[in-house]
Amino acid sequence: GSNISGTSDLAPLDQQAALLQELFPETEYPNVGLLYCSAEPNSIFQVETIQGYLEDMGYTCSTYAFTDVNDLSSVTQSACDSSDVIYIPTDNTAANNTETIANVVIPAGVPVVAGESGICSGCGVATLSIDYYELGQITGEMAARILTGEEDVSEMAIEYDTTLTKLYNPDNCEALGITPPDGYEPIA
Repeated sequence: GSNISGTSDLAPLDQQAALLQELFPETEYPNVGLLYCSAEPNSIFQVETIQGYLEDMGYTCSTYAFTDVNDLSSVTQSACDSSDVIYIPTDNTAANNTETIANVVIPAGVPVVAGESGICSGCGVATLSIDYYELGQITGEMAARILTGEEDVSEMAIEYDTTLTKLYNPDNCEALGITPPDGYEPIA
């Protein structure tokens, strides 16, 4: 055993691929651009993983990596020029620069499916996101069990938030003429 445990905020990538397919079927939107920051290993992992799921569903995927905010607009424009829909994973640089991304994708008419709700609220049309508040609750409960001696950290499995919600961005959906199907909640 080791003395490491905790929670993970890894998005359910297989389910996010299914959400993308539900909204943008491969027969109508065959080309998916995967937009991410190449300086973030977590983003690289997510892009490589979801690319496999999407290609298995029949999509053609192309990757568009930006190195930092300085080339974000130009790389986003390249993604728009060659993609029917864009997927952005949970990515800190993208999350901090959603306005820059929105200023390219909305005028280009290219929808973004986001890896998490923060990116979706800025530049996306939909996401299947974990709830970071819920993840914090789970983490706190784990810490309490350790501190009270109820559990030994070396025997605790990593825990995940399983309360996933399909969210959509009403403003961006309206701007792009997209009506999400039943079962999607407007992003707060």
